[in-house]
Amino acid sequence: MSKHSCERQQISSSGGDMKELAQFIKILGDTNRLAIIFAIGNQSLSVTEIITETGLSQTLVSFHLRAMRSARVVQTHRDGPFIFYNLTDLQLINILGDLAQIAGLDDIRPETSVSLQIAHQR
Repeated sequence: MSKHSCERQQISSSGGDMKELAQFIKILGDTNRLAIIFAIGNQSLSVTEIITETGLSQTLVSFHLRAMRSARVVQTHRDGPFIFYNLTDLQLINILGDLAQIAGLDDIRPETSVSLQIAHQR
C-alpha cells in the first residue's frame, strides 16, 4: 500500500462533488478566462487593468469576470468608485502553472507567483 493510497478520499462519480468539480474545471477551460487569471495573478486589478493586460474588449472581460465570480474563481472589493478583482485562492495560479508544465508548455509561467517560481527553481 503506497503512502498516497491512505490519503485518498472516496468520491462517487455520480455525486454532486464530481459535478461541482467538473463545472469548476469547465470555467477554467477557456483561453480568455485563463488569460484573465494569469493577468490577475496574486494582485488585485480593475477591469481597465485587466483589459490592458489581456488585450480583450471590455464586454468580453466583464462577461468572463461575471462567470468567474459566480464560480468563486475571483472575488471583488471596492475602492472608491473602482471595483478590483483578485483570485479567491492564490493556489489556483500555481496549479495552472503546474498543469502548463505537465502539458509541456514551459513558456506559460505566471510571473507574479513567487511560490511557483521558487518551487520550479529546485
